[in-house]
Amino acid sequence: MRKLPLLLVPCALGAGLPAWAQSPPLTHPGLVPVDRISGADTAWMIAATALVLLMTLPGIALFYGGMVRRKSVINTMASVMGITALVSVLWFAISYSFAFTPGNGFLGGVERAGFAGMEYLKDAGQVAVSHAAPNVPESVYAMFQLTFAIITAALVMGSVVERMKFSALMIFIALWSVCVYAPIAHWVWEPGGWLASLGVLDFAGGSVVHINAGVTGLVCAYALGPRRGYGREAFEPYSLALTMCGSGLLWVGWFGFNAGSAVAADGRAGLAMLVTHVAAAAGSLGWMAGELVLRRRASLLGLCSGVVAGLVAITPASGYVTPPAALLIGLVAGLVCYWGATGLKRLLRADDSLDVFGVHAVGGIVGSLLTGVLADKGVSGVQGSLAMQALGVVSVFFYSAFATMLLLAVTRLFVSLRVGDAVEAGGLDLGLHNERIGS
Repeated sequence: MRKLPLLLVPCALGAGLPAWAQSPPLTHPGLVPVDRISGADTAWMIAATALVLLMTLPGIALFYGGMVRRKSVINTMASVMGITALVSVLWFAISYSFAFTPGNGFLGGVERAGFAGMEYLKDAGQVAVSHAAPNVPESVYAMFQLTFAIITAALVMGSVVERMKFSALMIFIALWSVCVYAPIAHWVWEPGGWLASLGVLDFAGGSVVHINAGVTGLVCAYALGPRRGYGREAFEPYSLALTMCGSGLLWVGWFGFNAGSAVAADGRAGLAMLVTHVAAAAGSLGWMAGELVLRRRASLLGLCSGVVAGLVAITPASGYVTPPAALLIGLVAGLVCYWGATGLKRLLRADDSLDVFGVHAVGGIVGSLLTGVLADKGVSGVQGSLAMQALGVVSVFFYSAFATMLLLAVTRLFVSLRVGDAVEAGGLDLGLHNERIGS
């Protein structure tokens, strides 16, 4: 989500424009005349919102569900569904207001708590808009942003599958969504956020979504400890066919994720879509090359993981770079994330079950830093800065890690984090949900 440039209207033309075009740009959410809304932009944003929600339901559910063992598939999918519902209600209650209304550089206010003021007054010819997206109804913008909050929380779950209590996961995600995701979104995407004000670039979520989720997942994995038998026995995935289907849905949905972040149906959205696809393909090839060199074979799981690595890395850069730069970003991400899910994972000695840190945090860091190097002023009108991008990476990394440790401690006051040995051995499907995959 980029910080939208102000629309400057030449004084000589002002007399011929409607009253709203002559007024100063919005600095807060508010009501505007209905004719200020762009029908094309609104239609695209509604479509993009559906695409991003598709990435979680059923994209992440299939992607993760196929990688866990048969005895925990139901729990994995139930966790994705529960997180989607929980984050949605919290977004309505307070998270959206904390993230996308002016307050200070670190947290928004409460003027949109309970979606207050988010109205369409037909008789008065007015509709609520956000100052961050003044050409589409705020209801559409809030829903679009909600899909990002959902998928970020769902990604975290991939680090703790097969051993975290469902109740503990729900309590933790509720706290985390309000106390970690919403503030970081405000820092980077609300025009007055402190990182946005410094010029940190994150078009669609390299830091807000991927570094944030990956670091949180790693801390959770350390806190829970490894799964029973980790490193001593083979953990056979339930169905790589489901994982491939999930990765395909992620690839397609990512067009809404990145191109939708232009918040307009324009040339920049089209370029963001193009570079997203190029980087995804390059990421898959980069991961495949790593496997061929080191293991003398290419795997379906590796091809799918490489796609996700490329998509993650292009996310912060997608509104700022050209197609050749996207190819480079994807190739680098495929190779580096392959190391992140193998060599780095061994060094960290954490059972990050589905490599959320190795793919999402590492890919997000690669993409965020390369955005500072490769951002093309001709594409976006802004100049990248490696120093500013590094500041953004470090800030999100350490805040996410520290806050996650604190929130896990709070969660422990209500319920233990991990299931008992008997439940883990028998599988979380039966132990927590009394359900199982049929024979």
